[in-house]
Amino acid sequence: MTDLPGDPTGGLDEPEELQPAEGTLRLVGDGDAYDVAAWEAATAAVLRKARRLGDDAPDADVWSVLTRTTLDGVEVAPIGQQADLEGLTTAGRPQRVGAWDVRAQVEVVDDKEANEAALQDLENGATSLLLHLDDEGEHDWDVLLDGVLLDLAPVVLDRPSTEQVEAFATFLEGVEGALHPGTNLSFDLQTLEMLHSRVRGDDATARDLFAPVARRGFQLGVRALLVDGTALHDQGASDAQELGWAIATGASYLRLLADEGFTVDQSARLVEFRLAATDEQFPTIAKMRAARRLWARVLEASGGSGEMALHAVTSRPMTSRRDPWVNMLRGTVAAFAAGVGGADAVTVVPFDEPLGLPDAFGRRIARNTSSLLIEESHVAAVTDPAGGSYAVEKLTDDLAVAGWAELGRIESDGGSLADAARLGVKARVKEVAAKRDAQVADRSRPLTGVSEFPNLDEVLPERPHKPHRYTHHYGWAFDDMRAEPAGRPVFLATMGPIAAHTARATFATNLFAAGGVSVEAAGATDGVDAVLEAYAGQPVVCLAGTDAAYAEWGADLVAALRAAGASYVVLAGKPGEKTVTDVDDSCAMGVDALGFLGRIREELAR
Repeated sequence: MTDLPGDPTGGLDEPEELQPAEGTLRLVGDGDAYDVAAWEAATAAVLRKARRLGDDAPDADVWSVLTRTTLDGVEVAPIGQQADLEGLTTAGRPQRVGAWDVRAQVEVVDDKEANEAALQDLENGATSLLLHLDDEGEHDWDVLLDGVLLDLAPVVLDRPSTEQVEAFATFLEGVEGALHPGTNLSFDLQTLEMLHSRVRGDDATARDLFAPVARRGFQLGVRALLVDGTALHDQGASDAQELGWAIATGASYLRLLADEGFTVDQSARLVEFRLAATDEQFPTIAKMRAARRLWARVLEASGGSGEMALHAVTSRPMTSRRDPWVNMLRGTVAAFAAGVGGADAVTVVPFDEPLGLPDAFGRRIARNTSSLLIEESHVAAVTDPAGGSYAVEKLTDDLAVAGWAELGRIESDGGSLADAARLGVKARVKEVAAKRDAQVADRSRPLTGVSEFPNLDEVLPERPHKPHRYTHHYGWAFDDMRAEPAGRPVFLATMGPIAAHTARATFATNLFAAGGVSVEAAGATDGVDAVLEAYAGQPVVCLAGTDAAYAEWGADLVAALRAAGASYVVLAGKPGEKTVTDVDDSCAMGVDALGFLGRIREELAR
């Protein structure tokens, strides 16, 4: 497997009469062609006003300021140009036409209760089911799927054990009538072996059961195998790592099935891919589109053809236990991106899942997210709506190339089922997870409700226990701090009138709250004595004011607060000769928030 084939323009050439002149950005028609330099000038003016671009910086620097780089090193530009289509490596479009399959997640602890939830979902907009089975005990499939029209509604499993796969297959073999071909026995050899899930009681390994399960699915006329990229995503993988891993696993399945006498086309029809959709809208759209191109290339290289069955699940690591209602927004963006990217089925994880077993409201919001996107926003009315967008086509190609490179690394280590390849993938994922954690720590990757705009007074809804699922939540470190709030507050020594100190006071208050630390503010003040009058002996104090106030009476205030009992003084801003120097710590944009909060909590605990 070497270069990916395809028209370097992705089949996106415009008719000659519609092509914009060199150096223009065409939006609609002849009257909407804008000179690139004019766009740069207008954009630069906005960025300078926001202090994101220096007054002396050339206008062309707006591209570097607004372009962000993903964890895979892929650049996401603010806007695309026709030149972005030059030299593209891949081509291809999503094949889904019309609405996607609204796949409702059902947590199965009690079979009867899960059945009621499943029927409620199917009667109110869901078109298929994703069952997450409790690992404890056996399940009564007749009860669990009672009333479910299995010829109309596909049923798939979420990371089942080998015993659960076999029990599901046995149940389906006893069903009278046809089964929906989208049903999947959901045997995921890769995840079973990587996560050491339990196997059948007679000590048969997951590898031993692979071929028998594939044959049972083939005989039933349903899918049998799952490639679950979300399992790696949940451990912190980047988009390209998830793509490369999933495609490499699919290739390994093709090889194993070929050894059992299956043709490539037969094998392809047995496999479904599951990928994570995040609230990073354009990278998610590109990931879904890139996945199809990569799998098409693998099938072509293997001498076969066929379409990719693609199931998108909104990311669990991006969700938060704190301020869980924000998860509704994250899930909406992710579902939109997955649908636009061409996913065949989309599962929106209920917003309250981080709290425990989702309730009826959480499940309703989850399924209605897709229903609203499809029925009211008409997102699915156009096939591949992002196709032709210069920026999206470039991003799709870049991500496909990055995923292909990861596939190459895995193949060079012996393929996805080899121990060396798995160790290599785990090491690379660990590096990416650490890089993401560092971005979360300094809040360059902000998490609303967690590291930004936290609410210390929120009352979280209670939810019952749910089946365990390992997830590396992005805001886990902040959540750990919030779970055990600091025993004492920080005194916020606000300097001057409210209008003068509000910006830094708000910044510091939100920063402290992200770590479970409350503040007691002095309010409007006009000098050292006014601040000391409000001071109640807190060991940690934080000065919040303007640079001018710091320079004028900041040093005197620090000395007075120390004399009054403050043992640790923090400056909201950057210490220096023009502000205040005699402080123990400081906080400003870009600070390592987790490190800073850890120090503050240690001082408060003394």
